Amino acid sequence: LREPGLNLRVVQLFRDPRAVHNSRLKARQALLRESIQVLRSRHRAELRGAGRHHQYHQQHQLLLPPGLLGGGRAPQPQHRAEFFLGGALEVICQAWLRDLLLARRAPAWLRRRYTQLRYEDLVREPQAELRRLLRFAGLPVPPALESFVLNMTRGDAYSSDRPFLISARDAREAIHAWRERLSRQQVRQVEAACSEAMSLLAY
Repeated sequence: LREPGLNLRVVQLFRDPRAVHNSRLKARQALLRESIQVLRSRHRAELRGAGRHHQYHQQHQLLLPPGLLGGGRAPQPQHRAEFFLGGALEVICQAWLRDLLLARRAPAWLRRRYTQLRYEDLVREPQAELRRLLRFAGLPVPPALESFVLNMTRGDAYSSDRPFLISARDAREAIHAWRERLSRQQVRQVEAACSEAMSLLAY
């Protein structure tokens, strides 16, 4: 970040963890391997600081389906993907929290090169947020790009069947889709595991 020849800027994208969990559940099989890798990264970190992380590990396994933790039992096949996705989201939220706290304590030279973007703000005001990001990066704002970002977020429908399909859709529906698709228990679990990061992000 301090290398003058690079002029590196960082844009960190956040999204409501409840919506993230809903989106990841829709693509659970496609994200299974990624989720296992995320969980392994936490396991390696815990091994490096074994004693320091033991208490945290005991207190923060909140997103895993009930009944899957006792006695060292492996998850049932029908719950396997949700087991790993839930644990991975917990790790992601803790990483977000570390980043948010680091950004708050960052020196001025870092704050000038780092900005945050909430998915919900981008969807509600795509052109204004695009202009803000391009100004931050020192780039021009081509009219064609403004039209493109508006068209991509204001399509005719919200497609939930093919989450990795890149197409024009009504992205505003994606903001609150989790309210209809997650159970109350799933919502409570996400909020418990991600509460500190959600508070700092005003979710």
